[in-house]
Amino acid sequence: MNTKFLNKNNIIDLLFIIFGSFLGSIGVNMFLIHAKLLSGGVTGVALIFQYVFKIQAGYVILLANIPLFILSLKKLDKKFTIYSLVGTLSFSLSLILTQSISNILNINDNLLYCLYGGVINGIGFGLVFTHRGSTGGFDIVAMIIRKKYSNFNIGTISFAINLVIVTISAGIFGIPSALYTLIAMYITSFVMDKVVKGLHQSKSVFIITEKEEEVSKLILSNLNRGVTYLYGEGAYTKEEKKILYCIVPLSQLPELKNIVTNVDKKAFISISDASEVQGKGFRNGL
Repeated sequence: MNTKFLNKNNIIDLLFIIFGSFLGSIGVNMFLIHAKLLSGGVTGVALIFQYVFKIQAGYVILLANIPLFILSLKKLDKKFTIYSLVGTLSFSLSLILTQSISNILNINDNLLYCLYGGVINGIGFGLVFTHRGSTGGFDIVAMIIRKKYSNFNIGTISFAINLVIVTISAGIFGIPSALYTLIAMYITSFVMDKVVKGLHQSKSVFIITEKEEEVSKLILSNLNRGVTYLYGEGAYTKEEKKILYCIVPLSQLPELKNIVTNVDKKAFISISDASEVQGKGFRNGL
């Protein structure tokens, strides 16, 4: 990792990713595990191994992600891979180190466990995703497929994987456990959306900068989002200007702002809600 990577913004991102991963491990160990509930994706599979074979979930997550990170280094952006590696290591180690807290609470109410577990997981993972990281697993697979197929529907595949996990939960631990797991998954997803995306899926962005060509090229290459030039004139200076207009999902908004400010710290950015967007790259393409 070179010194150029270790700038203030990246260090802040990494600290939030570590903290968010730690919160996620608290949600799993203090609440979900106590009630033998599952989470989504690779974490859910790892918890099945822990319940059935007594193998700590943190170790399973680490082993499952080794081939994925090798693939990510070859196929994806190195910054995303580094952030995801930090997130996965933080989450796995936190799961291992905080395992003992699963015995702190002794409340005979699985509904409370799934509610609070879902909320804490949602906040933790939301912080990770807000700062452009991930906890590995399906996130890496989805990014690789998305890079090759721009219209790939990540949400549908994610739902299918979680449905399989819940079905396995019902078969091993009974239908009540599976239903509580569904509640926990929904709450995690809902809270995570509030942390990462807010109330709307997308934002429309106007950018006024002296370096419009450089900014637009980075948006196109790094975010894979289209940019439109709108031509205007300054009321005071009477100078003609190119105004950049683009629409991005809120999960990409932090990266968009980071791109603009890194190129031109004096750039003017106006962000507003886009309550409904249709077209390539949006709706079914997200």
